[in-house]
Amino acid sequence: MTHLSLRLRILLFFVLMALGGMAIVALALIVGYRSAVADGVSSGFTLAAVIAGFGLLGLATAVWFLFDENVAKPIEKLAATLRVRAHAGVATPLDTHAARYLGDLAPAADAVTTQLDTSTLDAAELVALETETLADEKNRLTALLSEIPLAIVLIGPGHRIVLYDGQAATALAQIAPPRLNASIFEYFDKARLLAAHDELGKTDRETAFEATCPKGDVSFAARLKPLGAARGYMMLIDEAHSHIAPEAARPLTYDFDLLTASGPSDLMQLPLDRVLFVVFDSETTGLLPHKDEIIQLGAVRVLRGEIVPGEEINRFVNPGRPIPPASTNVHHITDAMVADAPPLQPVATEFNHFARDAVIVAHNAPFDMAFLHRRANDFDLAWKHPILDTVLLSAVLFGTTESHTLDALCERLAVTIPDHVRHTALGDAQATAEVLCRMVPMLKSRGFDTLQKVIEQCQKHGRLLEDLN
Repeated sequence: MTHLSLRLRILLFFVLMALGGMAIVALALIVGYRSAVADGVSSGFTLAAVIAGFGLLGLATAVWFLFDENVAKPIEKLAATLRVRAHAGVATPLDTHAARYLGDLAPAADAVTTQLDTSTLDAAELVALETETLADEKNRLTALLSEIPLAIVLIGPGHRIVLYDGQAATALAQIAPPRLNASIFEYFDKARLLAAHDELGKTDRETAFEATCPKGDVSFAARLKPLGAARGYMMLIDEAHSHIAPEAARPLTYDFDLLTASGPSDLMQLPLDRVLFVVFDSETTGLLPHKDEIIQLGAVRVLRGEIVPGEEINRFVNPGRPIPPASTNVHHITDAMVADAPPLQPVATEFNHFARDAVIVAHNAPFDMAFLHRRANDFDLAWKHPILDTVLLSAVLFGTTESHTLDALCERLAVTIPDHVRHTALGDAQATAEVLCRMVPMLKSRGFDTLQKVIEQCQKHGRLLEDLN
């Protein structure tokens, strides 16, 4: 059959249906005629109709199965692979064996995508040269800012953080996890900051004030500085008041596109590549959310389709009871490793703040979220974030018949999980985030370009999660 043309093979499907239908009807008439001779005309017609009906139904089912296995499924798989290569930038090989009955379609698709890959590589080479130059400039700027005895935060016109340096990261961390696109009012008292900002607007000159956190237990000597013609303003924190350890400095973190982007309005209608995602994973004492406990939580942030360097959570949690050996065999976390760790409440509170204004993403999210929801009332935390699940995203993009494990997704999208971080909360969260970054352009290419459209598609495959849990 593989040597026949595609058109001829499709013709054979219809020939099979026609000949098979004729044979079934002929058999039904023969059996019906014999029954009519023996038991009467009515009995003969009834028996003929039953045999013909069930026979044609069986034939249609058999032909559908052949068509589904040899045409429909291979086309669906071929399309998914082409989208991975085109939109996720992964040179996934085409499964020519699965598409062996599709004639020249798979080799032709492979030739086109290979040619496109070659052209893309040439363009990427030029981009890489420019990127290397920009990276050198960024490194020089980071080194320069590290020598300045001030913590620097660049704030957009919507009072959202656009840039912070290593010193500022350490200063902000004394209040809450530092985050790009976070409102500066989450870190500092709104009334004091707005008063200083109003003074800055009136005088267009540097304005000093005492920056106090919302709870009032942390404060810094700070100054607001105008940016001239640029939008937004800069906040400088005196290093002498911020208790910054030199070894705690982190790279410069920024996204200048946030200077022109407005804050979140209707999150559900926001373009998918502008949605802020927080991807997390947890390790637990067991598989029962109603009785087991979290012992490790890891999370990273994804902004504009990229993982934000340095913005992460990686915390051990003391569950208040021994970890079963069977669980330790999976994640390798022992009682000794969590003996000095905090309980879940401060870790959950930190993560809740870390995920503010974001969409929470996890692989098999109902499992991990069940542990957090169970203790939400005890900790006075609300988990009202929209939730996306990479299991369901995989079903939307690759079909329900494919494997949707994290390992299968990583292999499909060329994401590598080093063995030493597999089954650690941060390692799996990082891998899930990389998978998500490759999925977003693929979803957009299918027309699912807003969060609402993606959630609607995921809801069609909810049964997958029911089977997993």
